[in-house]
Amino acid sequence: MSDMVQVTRYLSFVYVDDIIVTRSNTFSVNQVITSLASQFSIKDLGNLHYFLGVEVLRSSGGLILTQANYVNEILNDELMTSCKSINTPMSASELLILSDGTHLTDATRYRRVLDRLQYLSFTRPDIAYAVNKLSQFMQAPSDLHWKAVKHILRYLCGTIHLGLRVTLINDFNLHVYSDIDWGGDITDRVSTSGYIMFLGHNPISWSSKKQNTISRSSTESEYF
Repeated sequence: MSDMVQVTRYLSFVYVDDIIVTRSNTFSVNQVITSLASQFSIKDLGNLHYFLGVEVLRSSGGLILTQANYVNEILNDELMTSCKSINTPMSASELLILSDGTHLTDATRYRRVLDRLQYLSFTRPDIAYAVNKLSQFMQAPSDLHWKAVKHILRYLCGTIHLGLRVTLINDFNLHVYSDIDWGGDITDRVSTSGYIMFLGHNPISWSSKKQNTISRSSTESEYF
């Protein structure tokens, strides 16, 4: 279980027995660590480099959060490290439905890879829609659905080092971009909506999911 904890003006992330304390003022961060050490037995590992599969790279402009090692692990496990890469995470011309293709006799591999891709979308909003779409076939995936999963893996093979850039900002306004594919699921005519939210120019939240109801118009689907 994880928690985001706001203490005065410090931002802390706690996961089991691992803690990240961050603030723009290094001296203040050290004060917090010293205070914690006076009450608990802790080990200061210094600057953050790796946390829960997310690698933190420092540049002159800020931080880059990437899961490149995690992507390599997935590709290696699926024997796709040398596959031919492609430019999109999902084909725009193929409309997948539940009854597509021939059902897989063993769906374990399909579910395992999608579970890992869901965690990867923590730093890769570019695959959020494709992963959400293919997760809708978890109960009875087919060979065509598995082909679409491999399509994502081929895309990742060519974009391994992509990640999120987090930089210092003076603009604390929220900017939200959203879109929907009105009646995009040809089986039940339910829309899929998606959004991404920026604090200044830093992405802080994103989602892509199928709506719960059928919208009678594009305006109604955008409202939901």
